[in-house]
Amino acid sequence: MKLYFITCFILVYSATCLHSQSSNRVGGPCEGCEAASDYGDKKLSPVDTLLGFDQHNQQMKIKGTVFKKDGKTPARNVIIYIYQTNQEGVYEKRGDETGFASYHGIYRGWVKTNDNGHYTFYTFKPGPYPGRSEPAHVHFTIKEPGKNEYYIDAIQFYDDPLLGEKEKENPRGGNGIIKLVERNGLLVAERDIILGLNIPNYE
Repeated sequence: MKLYFITCFILVYSATCLHSQSSNRVGGPCEGCEAASDYGDKKLSPVDTLLGFDQHNQQMKIKGTVFKKDGKTPARNVIIYIYQTNQEGVYEKRGDETGFASYHGIYRGWVKTNDNGHYTFYTFKPGPYPGRSEPAHVHFTIKEPGKNEYYIDAIQFYDDPLLGEKEKENPRGGNGIIKLVERNGLLVAERDIILGLNIPNYE
């Protein structure tokens, strides 16, 4: 009986601690955000090209500047992780994926901002989920020095008929709703990021 009560105490204490750690995380709970640090031996730079860029139409360039919380000072050495569906709205896999790639799919990439806070991804415009339940989007996760990983608003597209008003409210990290502009055969999405903007527990 004594062992039973000790076991119960340990389980309750562990659950309480885990809840406390989760609720105190920068950004709050975030399933899969650890993928921002899942780049292995890859040497990160301010530019990355996602798998399949050359094989898809609607090729897209995502670029911008990451600013500190004041919205003015460029933030260097910030890791940005993105992942997205293919043009059919599916998180495409080859079948041999492990870890986060097993559900984020093969279209994902990482950059690290330069001294001017700049970053660029070369990818393609994704499609909405097959059920068309929400707009097409590109997921964004941030890992800045000294803080845990957290998500910010995904990129969504201004002219998407599935875009609703709720997506426009209190954007995490700055506005992710993008007007694409065609330049030199590329669809250009400019998205600046403000660290900490509307992010819970951010100091």
